[in-house]
Amino acid sequence: MKEDMRSIQLHFFVTPQENTVIRQRMAGTGIINQSAYLRKMALDGYIIQLDMTEIHELTRLLSICSNNLNQYVKRANETARIYAADIEDLSERLDVIRDQVGLILRKFANVT
Repeated sequence: MKEDMRSIQLHFFVTPQENTVIRQRMAGTGIINQSAYLRKMALDGYIIQLDMTEIHELTRLLSICSNNLNQYVKRANETARIYAADIEDLSERLDVIRDQVGLILRKFANVT
């Protein structure tokens, strides 16, 4: 048997109310494997569940900004001109991204 395999089994009893609380907390973290949940809690004492909604939005905004920048560069190469409106549009989009990053960093700072 490999040394890193789990070979020791632990047993303990809980009341029905404690079992309900454990199940509810498991559901709150999105973990469906009770053994994995209990092992993680016993070893670390906590599980951090992050809401990645803002990260997905940030990724979407960066993709849009990158696509626009590529279009502006292509047009600049074709016409040998850079338009002020394009630069202003890109600047505004970068401001939105900067605000989104600030929001995410503030939320991470509040994680305890």
